[in-house]
Amino acid sequence: MPGMIVAPQPEAVEAGAAVLARGGNAVDAAIACAFVQGVVDPLMSGIGGFGSMQVYMPKRGLHQVLEFYARAPLAAKPDMWADQLLGQSRDGFAFLLKGGASEQGHLAVCTPGSVKGYAEALSRYGTLDWADAMAPAIAQAKRGVMVRPHMHWFWSQDQRGSGQVNTADKLRLTPTGREVYFNADGSALRPGQMLRNPDMAQTLERLARGGPDLFYHGELAEEMAADFAAQGGLLRREDFASYELSVVEPIWGSYRGHRISTTPPPASGLSMLQILHMLESFDLRALGHNSAAHIRLLAEAMKRMTIDKDTHMGDPAYVDVPVGRLVSKDYAAEQADSIRRGERATVRRIDRSQRDTTHISVVDRDGNAVSLTHTLGSPSGAITPGLGFIYNGTMSRFDPRPGRAASVAPGKRRASSAAPTIVFKGEAPHIVIGAPGGSYIAPAVAQGIMNVIDFDMTMLEAVAAPRIMAVSDSIDLGNRIPLAVTDALEADGYDIKRSPMSYPFAALHGIRIEDGRLDGGADPQRDGMAMRVD
Repeated sequence: MPGMIVAPQPEAVEAGAAVLARGGNAVDAAIACAFVQGVVDPLMSGIGGFGSMQVYMPKRGLHQVLEFYARAPLAAKPDMWADQLLGQSRDGFAFLLKGGASEQGHLAVCTPGSVKGYAEALSRYGTLDWADAMAPAIAQAKRGVMVRPHMHWFWSQDQRGSGQVNTADKLRLTPTGREVYFNADGSALRPGQMLRNPDMAQTLERLARGGPDLFYHGELAEEMAADFAAQGGLLRREDFASYELSVVEPIWGSYRGHRISTTPPPASGLSMLQILHMLESFDLRALGHNSAAHIRLLAEAMKRMTIDKDTHMGDPAYVDVPVGRLVSKDYAAEQADSIRRGERATVRRIDRSQRDTTHISVVDRDGNAVSLTHTLGSPSGAITPGLGFIYNGTMSRFDPRPGRAASVAPGKRRASSAAPTIVFKGEAPHIVIGAPGGSYIAPAVAQGIMNVIDFDMTMLEAVAAPRIMAVSDSIDLGNRIPLAVTDALEADGYDIKRSPMSYPFAALHGIRIEDGRLDGGADPQRDGMAMRVD
């Protein structure tokens, strides 16, 4: 069987494909791709971020999830922002504080896990050495990056109406940000212009020479800790030195005879499974794809999932997440019966978002499969002088109210929206899929799987089909949903919010494997591609 890699950035896909072509395995390709993503899409991911990857290696009898999530600073306190809470983004992704304290600057940053995660993946599952895996990213950083439409849209959108901090304002926080992401006249770089970041290239070279320990125990750790101390941030040397990742088993569900493995809490694979388990009770094909009845069903399943996520999701090391009950078919049947009776769920948000992530799906000639989602969560705008990369801004994901599943705690992993997933047909992988997109990831992945299994779509058709989201009391949908359908939903009492974009709501990237043939799909809303390697 040939290999294939799919991701939202063509330069990163090309780097991963080159690794597969010269004999590297799926993990090698994924990590080389991930490093390049941090260069060419620096607000979505990078060495200041975190993530998780599902790894399936049948010849080694290995199937694991590598978790390298960001951790709250050791100096963080549960009530540190309790008196500053203003509200919550409509999709539930971020809690909004006075002055955006948890969204921007050094106070917004959790201890990054990506460097340790990439290194652990290579040593545990890969064949490339550290410097080889980093070489394409270093070359790309020296070459520079052409700004693409999605990048420009992301950092130029006005989010003040939602109460969130604009990305452009975050990028103006530091001299590096102002120099790298803006023209001399203060305007943001536009599509077609070159983004050059020599500090990032130099930092990657240092990291390639010194190894991952440089980031957590060496000179880089010292420089980062000194910067956080100078800027009033909470991270210190001990945060970097004590950082630990974890290796766990995937959690399992099923959908119409297909077994599904995905990421356990604090990631959102659980939420994705809940949606599919509810949908399994209905004949979706008979309803018709994106009919009013189909969308109504999807929305009610998503709202019920969202209520459970808001109530229970957190770091299992700190809170009890009732995974078994939430993914059980009995619980799904109860929810499905409620939907059948016409009962409508209500999602409660705090009265008066950004989704900054990227993904990689890979299979190789030996049947190994990797689904890797990594992110900045939301870019903080904080950049240490001379280092070039942006830190994550994930403190905004913690609930500033003490005593809740997602409350702040020292060293706690923030809940992740990622859901890197593998669907099995019999004993072999059939779909390898995931997406960036914050709170929209789990519903998007569920819809992508549904599109393949229920509606016989190719992978490209499945990731490009119009999607809907209902993670609040409104139904958000893309502009390709017919007006006649939304008119019917509005007549039925649903609040409809139509996106002006043709391809909104997460960005699915997946591979379908059928009888040894590979079928890849990159969501058209990004600039990605699927590349086959024979």
